[in-house]
Amino acid sequence: MSNYDFDVVVVGGGPCGSTAAWDLAKAGRRVLLLDRAGRIKPCGGAVPPKLLEEFDVPTSLLVAQARSARMIAPSDRKVDMPVGAIGFVGMVDRDIFDEWLRSRAEKAGAVRRTGTFDHIERASGRPTYVCYRDGRGGATHRVSTRLVIGADGARSAVARQNIDGADRMPCVFAYHEVIKSPPSTEQGFDASRCDVFYQGKLSPDFYAWIFPHGDTSSVGVGSANKGFSLRGAVSQMRGDLGLEECETVRCEGAPIPLKPLKRWDNGRDVLVAGDAAGVVAPASGEGIYYAMSAGRTSAQAAERFLETGNAKALAGARRKFMKSHGRVFWILRMMQYFWYSSDKRRERFVDMCADRDVQRLTWQAYMHKRLVRAQPLAHVRIFVKDMAHLLGLKAMPQ
Repeated sequence: MSNYDFDVVVVGGGPCGSTAAWDLAKAGRRVLLLDRAGRIKPCGGAVPPKLLEEFDVPTSLLVAQARSARMIAPSDRKVDMPVGAIGFVGMVDRDIFDEWLRSRAEKAGAVRRTGTFDHIERASGRPTYVCYRDGRGGATHRVSTRLVIGADGARSAVARQNIDGADRMPCVFAYHEVIKSPPSTEQGFDASRCDVFYQGKLSPDFYAWIFPHGDTSSVGVGSANKGFSLRGAVSQMRGDLGLEECETVRCEGAPIPLKPLKRWDNGRDVLVAGDAAGVVAPASGEGIYYAMSAGRTSAQAAERFLETGNAKALAGARRKFMKSHGRVFWILRMMQYFWYSSDKRRERFVDMCADRDVQRLTWQAYMHKRLVRAQPLAHVRIFVKDMAHLLGLKAMPQ
C-alpha cells in the first residue's frame, strides 16, 4: 500500500465526485479530489427534501423553497401543480452548494487539488498514475493510485479514454442565465414558483425553465438540436416575462447526458459516475440527486474493490444504482420520446398534468425518488388517460 500516493483519485468536484470523496474519506481511505477551477454547470438547482436527509445537507444551503410548478403548453395554456403538504422543491445555487460539498469532503480527510485531468499512465508491474495539469501555468503532475473515479461531467475525459461507448453518449445541450429577479412581474413571473415551458419555439425537443433562487432566478433551456439558438430562446423568455432589464449575474452552458452508459468501469482501475456515466433523469433533466446517489454507490463499490482487490466489485456501482432508479429512468425516457416530439403532443402532455392523480403521484415520486406502489388504481387511471391522450381520443380543452 505504501507504493501508492492515494487509494482513490476522484476526478471532478461536483455533487457526484464530492459525495464519493466524502464517503471514502470518512471510511479512512486516502483520497485525492481533483477539480477544475472556475466552472459551474448550467443547472436549475432543484433538489428534493430526500436529498437533504439522505446526504446530510443542511437546509441553510437552500436559497428558496418552491411550493408549486407551472406547466406552460404551446398554446400558452398554464397548468399549476401545487406540491401540497408533502414537501417542497428546494433550490440551491451550484457555486455555493458544490463548494460546500467539496469542503465537507476535505474536512473528512480528502486532499483537494485544483487541476485538469490529462490522462492515465499504466505499465506492467507498476502503479496506475493519474496525470493532470495545474492551474498555475499548466505544469503537469502525476500521482499514483489504486483506483480512479471519473466524475468529470458529460464529456468526461476519464470516460472517453477508458470506457467503451462513452464518446457516443447522447446529450441535450443546456444554457441558462442567472439573473437578479424581482418577486413578480405583471407579465406572469413569480419568484415562488417553478415555471416549465413545453413549447417548440423555446425548445424543439426538450423544455425551457425559470427556477427561482431567492433574489435570483435561473432562466434556461435545453435542446439536442445543434442549430437551435439557446441564447435566443432565453432572451425571448426574459422579454415575454418582463425580465429583460434584470441584471445578469452569470451565463453558463454545457451538455447534459440523458442515458446511462451500459458499463461504468473498465474492469481494472477506472470507475465513472454521475454525468460521466450518463446519470441524468430523461424528460426532466434532474441531475443533482442522481449524481450524489451515483457518487455513493461508486464509493461503496470502490470500498469493496479496495478491500478485496477484485475488480469485478466495480460493476456493483452501476448495478446498485440501476436497481434503485432504472425503472424511473426508463419511464421518463419513454415520456420524453412520446411527449416532446411535437407541439401537438406537448399540448396534450400539459393537459394531462392537470389531472389530480398525475399531480399527486408525480410529486410523491419526486419527493421519495421511487415509484409509488401503494396506489395501484391511480396508476391504472393514469395509464388509461395517458393512452387516451397519446391516441388523440380525449378532446382538448377549448
